[in-house]
Amino acid sequence: MEHPKHERTLVLIKPDGIQRSLIGEIIRRYERTGLKLVGLKMVIPTEKMAVQHYYEVGGDAWLEEVGRKARAAYEKKGLTSPYKTNMDNGTAVMNSNAKYLSSGPVIAMVWQGNGAVVLVRKITGATEPQSSDVGTIRGDLTLDSYAIADLDQRSVRNLIHSSGTLEDAEKEIKIWFKKDELNSYRLIQEQILYDVNLDGLKE
Repeated sequence: MEHPKHERTLVLIKPDGIQRSLIGEIIRRYERTGLKLVGLKMVIPTEKMAVQHYYEVGGDAWLEEVGRKARAAYEKKGLTSPYKTNMDNGTAVMNSNAKYLSSGPVIAMVWQGNGAVVLVRKITGATEPQSSDVGTIRGDLTLDSYAIADLDQRSVRNLIHSSGTLEDAEKEIKIWFKKDELNSYRLIQEQILYDVNLDGLKE
């Protein structure tokens, strides 16, 4: 079994995060927990690549679930979904997300460390910025909401994508990074975080 300190997760700083000059602040939030950055690049994804990012991880089951949630959201507001099936609704959401993700440069990152997937999700905050907790990246640095996104018929602008599960992370990292683009190196602070006996601290 691989040591938990080697767990990896994908983070994307979306086009709105870049346009608001939040790259350094976002990286700082993850870095100061002790996570190690092992992959980093700027890309402008095509819509095809963006669709692959969303669809390849979840497939038809993901589209169906996203469509079901979207339909429920319409009904909660007393509206009828403009799409006949959950699959159609989910596809529309995916295409909207892909358009947003491919609208400009994206920073793709791979972070490594104990519980990286869950830790990054906690630091990032809830999908909807307006309902994200204070102290999270989305809660502190942006103000978008589902309500205004729905009114404007667009995806919610929430600065970041982060992998939802370890399985998702493994699939997503392969979409955005080649194997030789991920680095293995020693970070001095790992001795403090993971060394069993803290050997070598005393002179």
